[in-house]
Amino acid sequence: MLGMFSAHVGPDVTVGGPVGFVLETARGRSSALFALLAGFSLVIITGRPHPRTGRPGRQAVARVAIRAGVLVVLGYALTALDTPVNVILGYYGLIFIAVVPLYRLRAGPLALVAAAGALVLPQLLYVLRQAIEGGDWADTVAAWDPLARLSGSGGFTQLLVTGDYPALTWMPFVVAGMAIAKLDLTRPGVRPRLAVTGGALAVLGYGGSWLALHLVPGALASVGAAADGGSPGSAWWSDTVGTPEGHTPLAWLLVAAPHSQTTLSVIGNTGVAVALLAACLAVVERLPRLTRAATPVVAVGQMALTAYVLHIVALWFFDEVWYVPAVDSDAMNALPVLVGFAVAATLLATLWTRRFRRGPLEHALHVVTGVARYVE
Repeated sequence: MLGMFSAHVGPDVTVGGPVGFVLETARGRSSALFALLAGFSLVIITGRPHPRTGRPGRQAVARVAIRAGVLVVLGYALTALDTPVNVILGYYGLIFIAVVPLYRLRAGPLALVAAAGALVLPQLLYVLRQAIEGGDWADTVAAWDPLARLSGSGGFTQLLVTGDYPALTWMPFVVAGMAIAKLDLTRPGVRPRLAVTGGALAVLGYGGSWLALHLVPGALASVGAAADGGSPGSAWWSDTVGTPEGHTPLAWLLVAAPHSQTTLSVIGNTGVAVALLAACLAVVERLPRLTRAATPVVAVGQMALTAYVLHIVALWFFDEVWYVPAVDSDAMNALPVLVGFAVAATLLATLWTRRFRRGPLEHALHVVTGVARYVE
C-alpha cells in the first residue's frame, strides 16, 4: 500500500538520487505484490491448506464471486472520480472470476499454470493490442458488451486487453500467490527455497531483459523509437522508459519495465514479490521486536482495501472539494505529501485495528459475502 502511495502522490522518479531510486523500486512492483497477496487470500477463502469441496466449496466460490463483483463496481466508482490514479480493483475482480476454478489444484500445478501464463499471455496480449490498433472490431464488441454500456468504458475488452492492468498479464501474479498459499510455510527449508526462487526469478526477468536488449541487434534503438519520451537504456527495469506509442515493434517484448506487460516484466516482478514475502515471513519468525515495531505497517495491511479506497477519495477531495494547489511531482516538495499520506494511513489504521477486527470496507465486504452461506 505504501509503495502504491509513492507511485500516486510521491515525487516523480526523475528527481534521481537515492530518493528517486527508492521511489522507482515501488513502481509496478508494489501492485504486483498486491496481486500476489490477493491470490494468497483467495486460497484462504476457499480453504487452506485443504480446499473445500461439496456445499462448503460452492459457498466459498460464491464468496469469491460476490467479492469480485463488489471490486468491479467499486473500481468503476473510483475511476469515475477522475483522479490521476489508474484504479486496479476492477481488474482484480475479473481476475478472481477467471482463476477461482483453479482453487483445488496443488502448489505444483498452480506454479506451472502461473509459469505458462507468464510465458504465453503477454504474447497474446501483444497480438490482440496490435489487432485492436489496426481495426475497429473492439468498438463492435464494446457495443454488445453490457459492462461497457453500464460503465461507459471499454468494458471487458478494457479489463482483459487494453487497460492499464490487463487481466491477461496480471493473472500469473494471482496464480503464483495461490501456489505459494498451498505450501506448508512452516516446514523447514520452504521459506529459504521461496527466497531463492524469488531472487532467481528477479534476476531472470530483469537480467534477461538487459541481456536481450543489449545483444539483439537494434533492440534498444527500436524500443527507444516506440517509447513515449522515455529512456530505452532503463527499459530492463524502470518505468522511465515510457509507454509504447503507435505500432509497437516486436523488440518491446524484450523490455522488463514494471508496467510493460511483457513476459520478462511478469517474471521479474513476480520474483521481487516472492522474495519480499519470504523476507517478511523470516522477520515475523526471527525478529519479534522488529515485528512489533512494524505494527502500524501491519495495521495498514489488515485494512488494505480501505486504505486504497480512502487515498483515492482523498486525492479527489483535495482536488475537487477542498482545492489544494497541485504539487510539482518533479520536485522534492512532493515528498511531504507522500509522507503525509503514509502517516495518516498508518495512524488511522493503527487506531482502528486496536478496536475492530476488520477495516470498515473489509467488514462491509465480509457482510455482503455472507449471503453465500445460503448457497446449496
